[in-house]
Amino acid sequence: MTDFFTMKAGETAPPVPAGPILCTGTAAMRRIHRFFLWAYDEAPGLVRSVGPGDTSRAAYVGEVLGNFDNVLHVHHEGEDLLMYPKLTERAPACALHVEQMLAQHRQVTERLNNIAPFRLRWMETADPHMGRELADRYADLSGVLQVHLRREVTEMMPVVDKVLTEKEGNEVGQHGIETFDKKFMIGYLGMVLATNPPADREELFKEIPLPVRLAYRLVGRRLYRKQYATLFPGRPIPETL
Repeated sequence: MTDFFTMKAGETAPPVPAGPILCTGTAAMRRIHRFFLWAYDEAPGLVRSVGPGDTSRAAYVGEVLGNFDNVLHVHHEGEDLLMYPKLTERAPACALHVEQMLAQHRQVTERLNNIAPFRLRWMETADPHMGRELADRYADLSGVLQVHLRREVTEMMPVVDKVLTEKEGNEVGQHGIETFDKKFMIGYLGMVLATNPPADREELFKEIPLPVRLAYRLVGRRLYRKQYATLFPGRPIPETL
């Protein structure tokens, strides 16, 4: 099977600086990008799963999708603040590619901003016409992410691994985590784990602080299974750890 994170014909990557690999940013970025790819591939169908006037399910689905949107926004914010300025400074030959990535971030932000008030109104009414429009808006966002999340890994991350230290790479990944409720984080950790292959799942779990791992084992895994079953009734629940 072809890896999703593969360059397409006609795409080009910036030159990778010489020298040793300083961080494992590519592996970490693949893991979180797999979660976003899954989340936004599912988003239109989740909206369509809400029956006309079913405000209870609309509120639940809308809250989950809003959480996805918030995590995606914070993820891009961390890259804008902590990753791309360093690339511009330390690897000037990739300036054009950096601007392309930042432009794609702006495209994502524009779509998230357009979705947010619409989603909130739909959560209150479960109006079917609004639901169809919201599903279409999420499908459009998913299409943008299918391109951006792949190209960021294939074009930018080989450079990141050469010019950011492991500490700096970790800071990008950790950006904004303290803003999220801990119960929320350990519940959503299950989704991130479930959307990665077993080997990556194991590596990701090792990188998580011990208290979070314990909390996930005690509470988070159960929260994940309950949430997945509510979102996708009748589907087998993907395994995590």
